Amino acid sequence: MDTTEPLLAGIRIADFSRVLAGPYCTALLADQGAEVYKIELPGVGDDSRHLGPFRGDDSTYFSGINRGKHSFEADLKDPAARAALLDFIAGCDVVVENFRPGVTAKLGLAFEDIVAVKPDIVYASISGFGQTGSATKRPAYDTVIQALTGLMATTGFPDGSPTRVGESIADVSAGVFAAFGVTSALVRRDRTGQPAHIDIPMFDVMLAMQPTNSAIYAATDRAPQRVGNRHPVSAPFDTYRASDGLFVIAVANDRLFAALADALGAPELAADPRFATDPARSDNDAALREAIEEFSRTRTVVQMCAHLDAAGIPSSPVWDFAEAVTSDISTERGLLTHDERLRHSYVAHPLLVDGSRPASALPVPRLGEHNAALLGENPARTDFRTEG
Repeated sequence: MDTTEPLLAGIRIADFSRVLAGPYCTALLADQGAEVYKIELPGVGDDSRHLGPFRGDDSTYFSGINRGKHSFEADLKDPAARAALLDFIAGCDVVVENFRPGVTAKLGLAFEDIVAVKPDIVYASISGFGQTGSATKRPAYDTVIQALTGLMATTGFPDGSPTRVGESIADVSAGVFAAFGVTSALVRRDRTGQPAHIDIPMFDVMLAMQPTNSAIYAATDRAPQRVGNRHPVSAPFDTYRASDGLFVIAVANDRLFAALADALGAPELAADPRFATDPARSDNDAALREAIEEFSRTRTVVQMCAHLDAAGIPSSPVWDFAEAVTSDISTERGLLTHDERLRHSYVAHPLLVDGSRPASALPVPRLGEHNAALLGENPARTDFRTEG
């Protein structure tokens, strides 16, 4: 068994975030060994505790992104609770929040307020449009950000409507970038003692997450268009039809295409001027598809993938989530973690450190479960919760 100390052992985080982007960030940090203290509204908690789907009385949405955390309740508008929180944060390394910009200032919990009690704090603010600019106060949800950043406009088929990506990718990506910003700032803090205010706008993150679309726009001065499942600049890079369903081929260079042509029993395709280069293949995608599906239509998805795998061609069936998460790949890599108390599994931390998958030993917290323990650390305070 690996006994390496977790990468973030000893780091204490005050987590004011809720729903998805912030909690996803702090879940990643908790898995790496950070002590995360989730600060929630008394009697209500994080909104996502009440979002489905549910297993019994417990939200599986909440539990999957709040593993490994402590929970205590605090009325952020109550002066006594705020004073208690500032006292607690003086012993923390990191604050994470995803309120709309301006809210923490009204609550007396802005970066400037925290630096006064913890001069080397790392403070991460996740929002829709950042802490400055004319859009900063606009409310933002994942779908809004996908629509505003061009991602929705380039997702889907040319004859269909703009399509949302099938996950809250703007929230999740903002959470990952927030974790990256926090850990980077901690490195600088340990070197210089400087605090940091990390501004993580979902809008900026989703633009940065589109390098291919950015490259197309830079080269053409035109907005990228919807192209369905195919790659916008390479071919064959798409879903193709077998006798019983769809499979994927991903070929982006001439060497692989020559190998694919051989595997299709048509080596002459590699010398055909229409298919001799990646740009030419992309321009002649319809003819190339016909050549591939002439071979694949008489074979099953399993047969095609086995045949292409043997030839070294990147390919795959099109799995749904259940197939992916219960596959041999996931099972062998230990990607599902089971929570005995909640009686369900969730996807574990995606990185391995020194050969082991990071995971907090703490279960998903009940609302306010750790109030007493935290009060014990602050004996001068009678209660973090509202007095009223």
